[in-house]
Amino acid sequence: MTTTQLIVNVLGLAVIAFIAWYFWLYRREGLQIAEVGGVQEVQIKVKGGYDPDVIVVKKDKPVRLQFNRQESSLCSEMVIFDKISQSAKLPEGETVTIDFTPHERGEIPFQCQMGMLRGKVIVE
Repeated sequence: MTTTQLIVNVLGLAVIAFIAWYFWLYRREGLQIAEVGGVQEVQIKVKGGYDPDVIVVKKDKPVRLQFNRQESSLCSEMVIFDKISQSAKLPEGETVTIDFTPHERGEIPFQCQMGMLRGKVIVE
């Protein structure tokens, strides 16, 4: 094996390791929501994904998620919460609210109807 082949192999393995870390091992910290008027409320921008996509809330306190879709992609026209049996159509340029009160600790995932855009609510 030549030096050039060795360098190319090492760089290739480094790129593969970075991709694996970024897509499967990297864990983003969630946005801790402050309580206002007894409700934990956050605005979520929908444009190529959910921003923020990880939201941290407190158990047994009402949660209000306000989704604002700022794109025309068909993938982002719905948001689905399977675990709490809620979903909503997201018209472009409008804010749609989803209210619920989590009674158990854990994660409540949400996604678009195609499963390409994903986020989660972490209940502490």
